[in-house]
Amino acid sequence: MQVKPYSDHESKKNQISKMFDNIAHRYDFLNRFLSLGIDVYWRKRALKQLQDAPVKQLLDVATGTADVAIAAAKMLQPDKITGIDISKEMLAFGQKKLDKLELQEQIHLEIGDAENLPYADNTFDAITVAFGVRNFENLEQGLSEMLRVLKSGGKIVVLEFSKPSFFPFKQLFNLYFKYILPWIGQFTSQDPKAYRYLYESVQAFPEGPEFVSILSKTGYKTSRCIPLTLGICSIYTGKK
Repeated sequence: MQVKPYSDHESKKNQISKMFDNIAHRYDFLNRFLSLGIDVYWRKRALKQLQDAPVKQLLDVATGTADVAIAAAKMLQPDKITGIDISKEMLAFGQKKLDKLELQEQIHLEIGDAENLPYADNTFDAITVAFGVRNFENLEQGLSEMLRVLKSGGKIVVLEFSKPSFFPFKQLFNLYFKYILPWIGQFTSQDPKAYRYLYESVQAFPEGPEFVSILSKTGYKTSRCIPLTLGICSIYTGKK
């Protein structure tokens, strides 16, 4: 069953765009606050998966406010980073950060659909997606598109929420994730459904071995999963 933020009367893609436009003004603050800052560590761990080979052209899918793109510029120092997202408001906040850090020449942000990428085959040395693939309307279509624009030997790194399985951490985290986090998000983001959707979409996402299997089925090689922070989050990698 496909999980959507709002009603069933509009496509998931349009609803996701609308949702992130609504919460863009509080997105960075809530990420730091609700994750206690651990999300910064998660992004760095994900980018370390790309340090084994030079990356000249990097595509950051679902770039949002460009957190991954900015971290990649510092850690990997590619010639060019392209960040793509379907939310204009998220990109606007990301662009302000790039201007402040004077990274606008190295990082280019543009509106676009992960399931219909506007790039030629074999363009990028690496692709990153942080907390974005569970928002795809068609997961396999998005993964296939990223494989298409990835160069031979290139690497994809996906960072996504997962579900912890250790007692009692699993129960405590579910309590926080299902009830407390949406309650906080409701009063700070002005969109009460956005953080309820976060919990529901994580529950529905094919995590761990199931997502690794989907990567392999799509055509990625040597796919694997690296759990982080007792299973709250996972890094997935694959090569073309």
